[in-house]
Amino acid sequence: MKKKKASNPKRKVHIAIAAGTVIISLVIVLNYNLDQVKISGQRFGDNLAQIQSDLKDETTNYDVKVAQYQKGDISKDEILQISEKHVMVLNDILTKYNTLKPPETFVPSLELFKLSTQSQIESDKFLKEWIQTGDNSTKLRSDELLGRAFEYETRALDSFNKAKANSG
Repeated sequence: MKKKKASNPKRKVHIAIAAGTVIISLVIVLNYNLDQVKISGQRFGDNLAQIQSDLKDETTNYDVKVAQYQKGDISKDEILQISEKHVMVLNDILTKYNTLKPPETFVPSLELFKLSTQSQIESDKFLKEWIQTGDNSTKLRSDELLGRAFEYETRALDSFNKAKANSG
């Protein structure tokens, strides 16, 4: 008959301590990873907000200059130069979106923000053409593209807010 080995109480304690240590380590690693995702999301949101702020400031300043041109306060040549610089600034802003590293849930909103900015750029190119030529069809096209930019912006904000609500 085989003898049953006597259980070693110290061994059970060591196993329990080891299991507890593994569980605590896993909880710490999981919490750390969740914190990193949250920090990454916060950083993305802050950087996106800065890009959007730069875009808003630039378009507001340009709109003021266009209004001054329409009142006759600045010349056609001057507004055309301002328009050229404005489009270059918007293109620079557009490239900043590509530097962002969004959490997966925010990718759709980022794409919509980019589409909005691209539509804004196209709108302003047509506005510049209207200023240059006086062709009202280019002004209409500019207005259509501006409306599209606004639609993309609205959808981007909605997508961003939904992703934000679902992630935290």
